[in-house]
Amino acid sequence: MQRFPRFNEYKVLAYRIFLAYLFYMVVRFLFFAYNPNLIRVESYSELIPLAYHGLAFDTTAILYANALFIVLSLLPFGVNTRKSYQLGLKILYFTTNALFYALNFVDLVYYRYSFNRSTRASLDILEHESNKAALMGNFLVNYWHVFVWFFALLFLWIYLYGKQKVKPHQQKYTLKYFFASTATFLLVCVLCVGGIRGDFRKSTRPINMIDANRFVTDASQADFVLNTPFAVIRTWNANTFKKVNLVDKAVVDSLLVPIKHYRNRPKTRPNIVVLILESFGREYISAFNTHEKIPGYRGYAPFVDSLAQHSLIFTRGYANGYKSIHGMSSVLSGIPSFKDAFTSSPYPKQKIESLVSILKSEGYDTSFFHGAPNGSMGFLGFSNILGFDHYYGKNEYGNDADFDGVWGIWDEPFFQYFNRTISAKKQPFMATLFSVSSHEPYVVPEKYKGKFPKGDIPIHQTIGYTDYALKQFFKAAQKQPWYSNTIFVLVADHDNLIHYDLYYNDQYAHTVPILFYTPGHTYQGVSRDWAQQIDIFPTLMDMIGYDKPFRSWGRSLLGDPKVPPFVMRYSSDVYQMMSGNYICTFDGEKAVGFYHKDDYALKTNLIKQRNAEMNQLEMRCKAFLQDYMERIIDKKLTSKSN
Repeated sequence: MQRFPRFNEYKVLAYRIFLAYLFYMVVRFLFFAYNPNLIRVESYSELIPLAYHGLAFDTTAILYANALFIVLSLLPFGVNTRKSYQLGLKILYFTTNALFYALNFVDLVYYRYSFNRSTRASLDILEHESNKAALMGNFLVNYWHVFVWFFALLFLWIYLYGKQKVKPHQQKYTLKYFFASTATFLLVCVLCVGGIRGDFRKSTRPINMIDANRFVTDASQADFVLNTPFAVIRTWNANTFKKVNLVDKAVVDSLLVPIKHYRNRPKTRPNIVVLILESFGREYISAFNTHEKIPGYRGYAPFVDSLAQHSLIFTRGYANGYKSIHGMSSVLSGIPSFKDAFTSSPYPKQKIESLVSILKSEGYDTSFFHGAPNGSMGFLGFSNILGFDHYYGKNEYGNDADFDGVWGIWDEPFFQYFNRTISAKKQPFMATLFSVSSHEPYVVPEKYKGKFPKGDIPIHQTIGYTDYALKQFFKAAQKQPWYSNTIFVLVADHDNLIHYDLYYNDQYAHTVPILFYTPGHTYQGVSRDWAQQIDIFPTLMDMIGYDKPFRSWGRSLLGDPKVPPFVMRYSSDVYQMMSGNYICTFDGEKAVGFYHKDDYALKTNLIKQRNAEMNQLEMRCKAFLQDYMERIIDKKLTSKSN
């Protein structure tokens, strides 16, 4: 008997999984052969590294398809080598793999119409067709060659499968057999979990479709990196994006005004620096809580407090989502996320009018900085979709001595790197910095232990550290020639741990600071108006005197006579629109509640006491949701597609 009795079984299992990789790669190149004019590459040699990066996405799809097959191949049943058992495994293997594999062949043809890998949304469209049989018949006749390719490759796969067989033998069910099998099974399970997620790094999310954009120089190349089974899997529970018809378009245009056109200020070309601070919730900053009268309140961001004294700040600011990637899309492109992230939906790969695209059209150099490993949080993928000229991550920083061991480069050295890099750029430039350190496990560099108040909850000392890093950044930046001609924006991606009871109320969920600072103190003051992340994009357009129409669901926080202050978000499993004196909760079709703005916990539903302001608020909520869904699904995220 072999020293390791199941070695032959494991070798054959590895071979069978390898075949799946092989045939996924074959159909990837077949996909390119069918769509050579749509996948834009300078030379065929570019396809090799793109195909290599596609292995991560293939791994996820293959492991989903073969999960049960792998389990049944590894479990120590003692009968695994019998012919009848192996036949059952073969039937299972090709039943699941053929189904998943067939999805790739749909996009050989369908891609030229959709310009995207097929997703759950594609299946939803087919579900509502009454003539499915006729459609299938038409597809079979017109694209018979696709079926030929599928069955030819499938039969070749079956043939190659049979070239390696498990050798049948009588297996004694010993303790050695059991423990060795169990240990191998657990090891493979760990590897499979990492494979399904996309890597083994500490991360808040598995890879999804947007991550394919990390590796490309043209957005179309992402669809070569992807495979269709992966696209369907990752969007299976993410397609809450469905069109609704709730109001006339005239109502949308009058109440929502989705195309903004400001002519309030002379045109200027200041640099723009957007600071998105990880988990830097409104609760932690004294300047944003002076009106709240919280007993025993203490803040943990003294530098931001000092900056706020010379800035325009909005103390009733909200995040338009609850994850970091939600913050990026909301702040930079004015696209909020509700139940599910726009960036995880089937629709992010399209032309998006944003702070990035508009400033690029005005001659700005655009950069995104994040100290985590490149691709973390989905930022690199989405930054490529938005069209940033440069991405600077942990890779570009190039000094792992400053790595915190978990998320990325400590904020203080990375903020200094940020300053050095943008100081070398030609003006005007737009640069976005997304911080790292104010995140669990809530630790600070060894040399700063004890420097910042630990406060009442673990995040407090890391807020103090990031605040200190900001202070050091501004201290260095103000010595640079670009500094005086710059608009600084400070905002958090979302809130985090809560200490004060007031912030446990629903109305205080997902609250963030919103601050605009200019060294010449052009904009100063404290506003208690409703404000949100998606307002930052139009506000900056207003500040620089951009005089062309642009798509925006937010409003200029400097004042917009057509759109009153409001917040649109998703909380407690309902949409919420806050404006004027009331908060409207909305189930997607109609209002289910109205609450007074001073009802922080949303306890008293006033829906039976409706008035004209409430009715108007419901109409605005309907207009927002209808236009949001239509523009995203129909790819109308620019003013030119209106």
